[in-house]
Formats: sequence, structure tokens, C-alpha cells
Amino acid sequence: MEVESQVLDERKEFVCYNSKNESSRLRCDENSVSGAVSQRACVYCGARVVLNPITDAFHLIHGPIGCASYTWDLRGSLTSGSEIFRNSYSTDLSETDVIFGGEKKLTAAIDEIVEKFNPKVIFVYATCIVGIIGDDIDAVCKKAEEKYSLRVIPVKSPGFSGNKASGYRAACNAILKLIGNKKSKNKINGINYLGDFNLAGEIWVVQSYLKRIGIEVVAKITGDGKYDELIKAPEAKLNIVQCAGSMEYLGKKMEEIYDIPYIRVSFLGIADTENSLLQIASILGDEDTIKKAEKFIEAEKAKIQKTIEYHRKRLIGKKAAIYVGGGYKAISLIKQFNELGIETVMVGTQTGKPRDYEIIKNITKEGTVILDDANPYELEKFMLEKGADILVGGVKERPLAYKLGVAFCDHNHERKHILSGFEGAVNFAEEIDLTVNSPVWKYV
Repeated sequence: MEVESQVLDERKEFVCYNSKNESSRLRCDENSVSGAVSQRACVYCGARVVLNPITDAFHLIHGPIGCASYTWDLRGSLTSGSEIFRNSYSTDLSETDVIFGGEKKLTAAIDEIVEKFNPKVIFVYATCIVGIIGDDIDAVCKKAEEKYSLRVIPVKSPGFSGNKASGYRAACNAILKLIGNKKSKNKINGINYLGDFNLAGEIWVVQSYLKRIGIEVVAKITGDGKYDELIKAPEAKLNIVQCAGSMEYLGKKMEEIYDIPYIRVSFLGIADTENSLLQIASILGDEDTIKKAEKFIEAEKAKIQKTIEYHRKRLIGKKAAIYVGGGYKAISLIKQFNELGIETVMVGTQTGKPRDYEIIKNITKEGTVILDDANPYELEKFMLEKGADILVGGVKERPLAYKLGVAFCDHNHERKHILSGFEGAVNFAEEIDLTVNSPVWKYV
């Protein structure tokens, strides 16, 4: 169905009303339309999002000091070990370095980090300026590795060279370089957990579920990840991918290099948590493991049933708008809203793929607005048009929702509370109920 003329002509193919009878595909997975004030971030941002939660890694930004301000310190990724990942290190390139080159400055910065901290691994990020002036960070990193016998990994992430998804791939390639190309003959009956960044400690929740049904986590990539864990990743028998937008590429590459199959999972919402646990148990476990999983799921669902039903009664008939990073998260959120009796009337993502949008199309109603890489104007227009009662998004969308007098739920990296697993399903229902049914909306 055609989108109204207020949307930029260049954006019309990225926005549609769901029609079950139309076979046309939404355009996606492309660079942002110039001038559209896209919500999507740059290549460097995407790389940093993926790599930063590795707790004992040093992150050296080769570029102006402003790029180094993009850190995880204000975000919800937690650690069970080192806190060093919360710091950024920068070569602080100036006008003189742009003219004469910054390789000497980068070498000096690596020397200083090694001298002061004795690191296991340093990631060196190329920013926009480095992409323009042509510093050879590969050569600098290689020399540093030879000199100090430690891992110094270049991350090719000049911001102008693509979009956030390009940064995800750059980070995944850096992880592969860190792990190496050797296959493991001694396999552990466990999984690598890809694409969870341990927001509020969510990876520990899922890890505890898996432990209770007898499944080991070999490497966490990258939430609460550690160098010694990462290099053992080829020993796992299965990769599970939570954030497909950032890590499905890594799953595919690890299948190709290490013969480790992967599956896409989600621990957002009761249904997806149950399905993911059963899927993992059936692939890695025997009949006893599957029975343990079924018994565990049954017990956990029984604990939360009354609470979920209470909130559901207060939320039935409400309308939700979703704008998040990845397509798989959006799909899980639509299912969660369905569990609470809430209809999703608008859904968009920053990095969704064609397969994600096909699933979204199938699980939402006719007329639901579907957007890729939206701008604030589009979000505002369709939220008002569809009468959304709540917007689920990230910190950038919060002011927009409140300006429109619409409730808001932060589902991004900045949050400090668990939204995964059975515990997270309760937290999500409580938060949605509190914000949607807040008395404040009577006065707006």
C-alpha cells in the first residue's frame, strides 16, 4: 500500500502499510537517505557496540578525541571481572596529524598502554579521519604484536564508509582475527552465546537457565566476554545468536571456519524464551536434558502466570509502536505485546533484513506501519496516525514520545533493568503497565 505524500519521495520504498496480499518487499539494509535525519549510527559506533563489552580488552580510538567519548560507561553492560572496558583511549588526532599522518602517534599510544597496563588484547579503531588520511593501522598493529607478543587487532571502522551494520561486520571480523583459524578437535558439549551484551546482567540470567538444564556456556560473545574465553570459542558444539543484526554474520563465518552450526534465538518474552531453551536442549542434549528443560520451563511459567495475567487485564486493547535496532528484537517485542493483549500498530528497525521484515509482515495485522531506518518525523507522523499508547525504543526516541504525550519504554543499551527471560517478562509487563496507565496522561 502506498505511503502518504508527506514522507520524502526517496523514503517511500522504506515505509509501507502491511498488506497480506502484496508481495512487494520493503527496501532495507542500505545506507541512509541523505538529508533524512536518520536515527542510524555510523560504522565506528556499530563496531564499538559489539566489541566494547569484552571486559579485559583495551579500546584505542585512532582519531579525534570526540570519537572516544562514545563509550560503554553510560550503558548497562555489566562485568564479572575487569572494569577496564569502561575506559576509552585515544590518539587525539589534531590538524597537524591530519597533514603529516598519525601513525607515529598511534605507535606511541600502543607503547604507553603496554607499559602502563600489560594488556592481553588491544583493539585499534580507525575513524573517519584515518580513512581519509590513509594511516596504515594494519602495519602498526602487526609491528606492535611482533614487538610485545600480544594481540593488537585493527578494526576497520571509518564512519563514512557505510552504516552501523558495516560496523557490526568490522567488529565480527576483528573477533575472528582474535580467535584465529584453527579448528578444535576436542569439542565441549556447550554453546557460544553470540549477540548478547549483558545489559543489566541478562547474560547471567540465561546462563543460569542453561546451567540448570545441563548446558555449558563456553564463550560469551561479547557481553561479559573475556580474552581467555574468546580464544576457546572453537571448542563449542553450537552457536546461539541473540542479536541477529550484529552477530548472525559471525555465526555464519564460525560455521564456515570452525564447523560450528548456529541458530537464532531470543530470550525476550515467555514464548521465545521457552522455544529457545527447548531448541538448544534438543540439539545438544539427550532425552533427560529435554525433560529437564520442560520441567524448568513449566515451573518458571507457573511462578509468573498470575502477575502476567494481572497486567494483561489492565493492558488489553492498548496500541504499541516499536522502533529498535535489530529485526529479531522487533519480532520478539511484537510477540510480547501479543501476550499482553496489546496490538502493535507501528514497527521499525535500524538494521532489519528482508527475512526479518517478512516475519514482521506475517505476525502483524493489515495496516500496521512498517519502517526501515526511520527518521523522527516519520515516527511522529505514524504514531499519531495510528493512535499509539506507547513507544518502545532507545534513549533517542524518549523525548519524541513524551513530546507527543505517549508512554515510553527504554529497550536499548542504556537501561539498568533485566528484560530477558522469565524474570524479564515480568519486569517488561510491569513497566508497560506503569507507564501506559500512569495518571500523568490524563493531564497531557
